[in-house]
Amino acid sequence: MRKPGSWWGRKSTPAKVETYTRWSFHFFAVIEVASIGLPLLGAMTPWLAAPLLALVTVHAVVCAVTASRALDWTRGRREQPVHMLWTLGTVTAAVAVAAIGVSERGPGGDDVETAAGGVFGVVLIFGAGVIALGVRERRRVYGVVAGFAAGAGVVAFPLGLPAPATLVTMLAVLLGGGFLAFTSAFSVWLLNAVYELDEARETRARLAVAEERLRFGRDLHDVVGRNLAVIALKSELAVQLAHRGRDEAVDQMTEVQRIAHDTQREVREVVRGYRDADLGVELSGAQGVLTAAGIECEVTGEAAGLPAEVQSALGWVVREATTNVLRHGDAQRCTVAVRRSEDGVVLTVENDGAAGPSGPGGSGLAGLRERLAAVDGTLEAGTVREGVFRLVAQVPKVTEVAS
Repeated sequence: MRKPGSWWGRKSTPAKVETYTRWSFHFFAVIEVASIGLPLLGAMTPWLAAPLLALVTVHAVVCAVTASRALDWTRGRREQPVHMLWTLGTVTAAVAVAAIGVSERGPGGDDVETAAGGVFGVVLIFGAGVIALGVRERRRVYGVVAGFAAGAGVVAFPLGLPAPATLVTMLAVLLGGGFLAFTSAFSVWLLNAVYELDEARETRARLAVAEERLRFGRDLHDVVGRNLAVIALKSELAVQLAHRGRDEAVDQMTEVQRIAHDTQREVREVVRGYRDADLGVELSGAQGVLTAAGIECEVTGEAAGLPAEVQSALGWVVREATTNVLRHGDAQRCTVAVRRSEDGVVLTVENDGAAGPSGPGGSGLAGLRERLAAVDGTLEAGTVREGVFRLVAQVPKVTEVAS
C-alpha cells in the first residue's frame, strides 16, 4: 500500500514546480467562475443568468485547457497551441459581447449592470493573461494586452457604455491583463529556470563521478605503467645478456617474474578496492565532490588516531556512500559524521532525496559489509523517514594510535 503523499514525494523538484504552476492556472479558472459566474444567479433572473453563467464556465474551461497546452509547448512537449489561442480569443470576445449586451440592452437594474459589467471586464483580463502564456516574444505579449484593452473600448462604447466608463473599463483591462500576462511570463521563466538548474546539477554530478573514475584510472596507470616499463627494460637487458651467454640473464628474468607478480597483485588490489583508503582524505574528498555537484555537505568529526585498517574500511564506506548520493535520488543536503566513544567509532552518512538502495541489498553495500567484517564492524542502511536515507557503519573497541 502506498504511503500518503508518496505521489508527490516521488516527483523531482522541477516536476513539483511544474505541477504547482499548472494547477495554479487551473485554479484561476475556478476563481473566474466563483467570482463572476456564480454571483449572476443572485443578480438577475434565472433565464438570463443561466446562459451567461454557462458562457463564463465555458470560457474558464477553455482558459484552463489553453494554459495546460501552453505549458506543454513551453517544455517542448507539443507544438505551439495556435488553434487553442484563437479559440480562447474567440470565446473571450463572444462572452464579452454577451455580457456588455446584457448590461446595456437587457433588463434594467444596478445589480444586473454590475454583474454583467464584471463578467465583461474579468473575461477580457483572464483571456489576455492566458493567451500571453502561449506567446514567447515580449512585444507580442504587449500587443495581446493592448489589443484586449482596445477591444474593450471598441465593443463597449458602441453598445451604449458612456465614454468615461469605457475609459475606466479599458484601463482596468489593461492593468489587470498586464498583471496576469506578467504572472504568466514570470511563471514560465521560473519553470524553465528550475529545469535548467536541475539539468546543471545532474551535469555536475556526472562530472564528479567522471572525475572519480579518472582518479581510479590514474591510480591504475601509475601501477601498471611504471611496472610495465621496468619489465620491458629488464626483459631487453635479459635478452642482451642471453645472447652473450652470461648467467646474469637468469637473474634479470627472475626479477621480471617478481615484478609481474607484484603488478598482478597491485592491479587486483586496485580493481577490488583492497588498497588502503585514508578516512581523512575520503571525508575531504566527499565534501568536495558533493559540493561541486550542488549538494550541501557537512562533515563533522576527526579521523586522526584511528588504526589504518579501521580508516581503510570506513574510508570505503564514505566513498561508496558518496557515489550513492551522486547517482541516486535528488539529494539537496548530506551530512557525514564520525563519532568516537568508549564503545568504538560510528560513521553516519545521511542525505535527503531518498538516495541509495531502500533495503539491505545491493552489491556495493555487501562489499562494504565484508570490509567492515574484517575489523568486526557492522553496517546498517535504509530509509529512516520519508525521503531521508541513512547509512551507519560501526566498528567496536577501537584502539587509538599514538600520533
